[in-house]
Amino acid sequence: MAKIAVIMGSKSDFSVVKPAVTVIKSFGVDVEVRVISAHRTPEEAHEFSHTAKERGIEVIICAAGKAAHLGGVIAADTTLPVIGLPVKTDMMGGLDSLLSIVQMPSGIPVATVGVNGGENAGLLALQILGVKYPEIAEKLADYKCSMRDKINSDDNALQKELEQL
Repeated sequence: MAKIAVIMGSKSDFSVVKPAVTVIKSFGVDVEVRVISAHRTPEEAHEFSHTAKERGIEVIICAAGKAAHLGGVIAADTTLPVIGLPVKTDMMGGLDSLLSIVQMPSGIPVATVGVNGGENAGLLALQILGVKYPEIAEKLADYKCSMRDKINSDDNALQKELEQL
């Protein structure tokens, strides 16, 4: 079965990563979660990216803050799709992280979600896998239908409430 890796530059980033892990697991997809720093453990980052494919990983999510080079370092070393997850910082509210991830040089693409957008990072990884795995695509379609149903239900409830005014 498909496998997604989620790596973060620091364990303190786990609160941002957790929604990605949760949504991935809710789809029944295996997930490997690691703390690997592009700057403090570059050898581990290199080893991770070079062995990911042989370990069955098909998509990698990289969460990082500040200089946020993790996604780019991993993307430079693999042909697997890499999703950058910028982490909010005290210094610039995550804009520093976002720009560090999204402004990659030509030839090293890193798909990027919003600051602290863990759930969307997980869903994007699942959508990438859904191209290959019909069962994941089907679960994504059901997920989107349930979101639609909730919004429609909320709208109906609001309309009834407005009738009472």
